[in-house]
Amino acid sequence: EILTLAFARSVFVEFLSTLIFVFIGLGSALKWPSALPSILQISLAFGLAIGTLVQAFGHISGAHINPAVTIAFFVGNQISFLRTLFYVLAQLVGAIAGAGILYGVTPANTRGNLAINALNNNTTPGQALVVEIILTFQLAACIFASTDNRRSGVGSPALSIGLSVTLGHLVGIYFTGCSMNPARCVCVMAGPSLTLSLVALQVFWVGPIVGACLASLLYFYILVPYCMNMSDRVAIIKGTYESEEEWEEQREERKKSMELTPP
Repeated sequence: EILTLAFARSVFVEFLSTLIFVFIGLGSALKWPSALPSILQISLAFGLAIGTLVQAFGHISGAHINPAVTIAFFVGNQISFLRTLFYVLAQLVGAIAGAGILYGVTPANTRGNLAINALNNNTTPGQALVVEIILTFQLAACIFASTDNRRSGVGSPALSIGLSVTLGHLVGIYFTGCSMNPARCVCVMAGPSLTLSLVALQVFWVGPIVGACLASLLYFYILVPYCMNMSDRVAIIKGTYESEEEWEEQREERKKSMELTPP
């Protein structure tokens, strides 16, 4: 699949959507001298940004916009290893680009630390880790359930996922600024303090990834498992798997092509 144009489009969309998400999300949390942002404003900005981007790009790449979600889809045997790797790299680069653009267009007296994640209200690293695990768990579970093509009449995945992100921020901002997304806190890892970087790794990377992977294991292997043989599962990891629907579509396309070809 890595040699297809669809794969390249998907990777680019993950870069672009993460760039926009970080720009809008962090931009909503900047402390302007004239008006400080409220918790509700920040939460709605993050949720509306995700909902909008899922609606715009979900049909192209799945609109993960989050390394934890991408890794969880891989753990759930839903995407290939190469797609996981390229998605995560694109998301990290997109987050850095989005933060860089925001830094460049924001007045110096408003930039601050660009609203990067940090432990708030005397929250300990252990407490913050648990919070990030729980918040990312509910987000990932919502994503898996709302985008499951085995369900019918599920409603709008974009709206559901956007509300889930909003919900997480309404609670998590008080503890950690609410990450639920390792790409969002790449800048924290580049901090001057080794202790700060280690805390960021533990809370803002390990927490979301563990939470999303737990949701993946629960949803895809226990609650709503796929009945697939081992060869199909390996094919998914390798990126060579074709579902019956895809195989039928390709067969029809080949048939039409043969009919149009002159003898």
